[in-house]
Amino acid sequence: MPSLSDTLARLAAMRSGLSAPSPATRLVDLTDFGANPGALAAKVFYPEGLAPKSALVVVLHGCTQTAAGYDAGSGWSQLAEDFGFALLYPEQQRGNNANLCFNWFERGDTVLGQGEVGSIRQMIDTVVARNDIDPRQIFITGLSAGGAMANAMLAVYPQLFAGGAILSGLAYGMAASVPQAFERMRGLGLPSAADLQQSLRAASDFRGPWPAVSIWQGGMDTTVVPSNADALAKQWRGVHAAADDDVKIERGNGFVRKSWADAAGTDVVTIYTIDRMAHGTPIHAASGYGTAAPFMLETGISSSEIIAASWGITPSFSRRHRPPDAAAPNVHPPKPHAASGIQATIENALRSAGLLK
Repeated sequence: MPSLSDTLARLAAMRSGLSAPSPATRLVDLTDFGANPGALAAKVFYPEGLAPKSALVVVLHGCTQTAAGYDAGSGWSQLAEDFGFALLYPEQQRGNNANLCFNWFERGDTVLGQGEVGSIRQMIDTVVARNDIDPRQIFITGLSAGGAMANAMLAVYPQLFAGGAILSGLAYGMAASVPQAFERMRGLGLPSAADLQQSLRAASDFRGPWPAVSIWQGGMDTTVVPSNADALAKQWRGVHAAADDDVKIERGNGFVRKSWADAAGTDVVTIYTIDRMAHGTPIHAASGYGTAAPFMLETGISSSEIIAASWGITPSFSRRHRPPDAAAPNVHPPKPHAASGIQATIENALRSAGLLK
């Protein structure tokens, strides 16, 4: 078991790697969203001409990051602008966590109506009400501590979400302190599948249908080791009644995609493992969505695009659709970008599963 001194050294190392000041951003503050029991801030992006009953994507940044920094790296607001959906970025404050990590390991922040999950729920309710969002099209994603908190939201409020994507994250309910959190991140003391599934079921009185979950993991991640992706899949396979050994495995150039389907044959739990990737969000800058930065890793695969497509909120990878400017109705959308390599292989897999046109 790691010592307290080892834990403190890891915290100091994280703090020393704090990100640079946030870049210029199109995100704006969300204010007056409720009692805010978790004392979080919030940013939003609404593309011009957002239609009624549009989708909402909730995005949670990782440790040492800001909402603006994560958005610039991941390309989510550009996707939202091109395809017409709303974004909500909850943002951690240093008063809650010196490293800007969401407190996914604190029980007071991860139970119904309390702390940080309570604040994020209030933010979602406010954005939905103010923008006539389609309640059937609310999704959530996050990286690292943000991925773990996204998973906490999926566990505590599963009725809110149509789907979730967890990048280098951790399962719900398996740590209750900073030292335990570091142990789990390193793959130590991970609970059994039965315990993981019980933690998920006990988080709410919801009994389905449950949101589909995709899990993204770097094969060379030494911050949140790959066994955590397996733990997440075990946690979610239980509520979806997806048999452990009924797995479909697809191998591509530098990645492996594992998926489990429900009784109807729909993929409900998926793991994307990118062989040579360390800890971070996989991006493909040439796609036009995302920019390399600390923990935003150029891999030739745009996770944000693939996640959005799997949720059905972008029409295809083969073209972008930007509504013509009202002052220039004959403006054409940008030329499409062609997928290749890892991205093309994953797109083909999504098409074969009926998740991509």
